[in-house]
Amino acid sequence: MRGVGFGRMGLGGMVVLLILSLVFKQDFFSLAGSAVGSGPQAAGQANAPLQTTPQEEREVDFVSFVLDDVQSTWARIFQAQGQSWRNARLVLFRDATETACGFGESASGPFYCPGDQKVYIDLGFYEELQRRFGAPGDFAQAYVLAHEIGHHVQNLLGTDAQVRRMQQSNRGAANALSVRLELQADCYAGVWANSTASRNILESGDVEEGLGAAAAVGDDRLQKMSTGRVNPDAFTHGSSRERVDWFRRGYQSGNPADCNTFQGVG
Repeated sequence: MRGVGFGRMGLGGMVVLLILSLVFKQDFFSLAGSAVGSGPQAAGQANAPLQTTPQEEREVDFVSFVLDDVQSTWARIFQAQGQSWRNARLVLFRDATETACGFGESASGPFYCPGDQKVYIDLGFYEELQRRFGAPGDFAQAYVLAHEIGHHVQNLLGTDAQVRRMQQSNRGAANALSVRLELQADCYAGVWANSTASRNILESGDVEEGLGAAAAVGDDRLQKMSTGRVNPDAFTHGSSRERVDWFRRGYQSGNPADCNTFQGVG
């Protein structure tokens, strides 16, 4: 991606806030008005100083840029539709962290919590995305964050709450509804990708990185990696093909209205 920078704050300022947050155990990012919720945290080490690597510092800078850009894009879309947008916040952590949705662990991967409207990403995830799942590249990382902000969009629009009610009233369809929710978030990530292409931010190969990341975290691929078998009835996020198709649909259209994965649900 072209022009990656922190926007309102340079990398040097980001590092200073990161160090202050770690030393004084206080969220200096919030005090500075950043959209990043906190610096890295480690479970069970509240009183121990943490060391950040140059790679982690670059990741903080990059995800902060992506977060600002994704949310600015959705703020414009909401404004054009006469709706009110509220920014989500991003919490970067190590190993585990407390959330309004319970205890978040690195093993669960990146996730969005509607209870506190925050996106949680373990700092080791992006390395795992490249090493374990074979999805390298900065746009692959951007896709993951844009997908989680897609869940924030669903929260603000009331889609998430509606799906939860449908799942409670029809337990047998719970997994299928979860898949539709996740695929819509993939499509919303594609809508953001479309906006970056129109602003000439994308570089050659970026979209392929996003498609590769979508395919890498398909339920069928993950099941085959863990058990050697594929069980579509246990899908919660969709197959690799479905995730790629819906991301591509959002990217080609750029219109959130084309992300109705629930069409035909009674």
